[in-house]
Amino acid sequence: MPKFLIEVPHEAETVACARVVDVFLKSGSHFLSNAEWGCRDKDHKAWLMVDVGSKDEALRIVPPAFRDRAKITGLNRFSMEEIQDILDRHRS
Repeated sequence: MPKFLIEVPHEAETVACARVVDVFLKSGSHFLSNAEWGCRDKDHKAWLMVDVGSKDEALRIVPPAFRDRAKITGLNRFSMEEIQDILDRHRS
């Protein structure tokens, strides 16, 4: 199943952080209640890694009020063989 990183930024004010975290925790969603937060390091974002079928599915995990700000990134891994093949094909 594809893996996605969901990044949800929010305002830096303390009360804004508290409100966003409150919405996530009270959502009842396993994904949202296990979000990672950067607020204490002054990076006001939540991150979630999810295994779902598509970017649209990943976006639907985000509460509607935050979807327009959310960034969804499809994640992948590379094998040594795959990278070596790419390098071999592009040698000058």
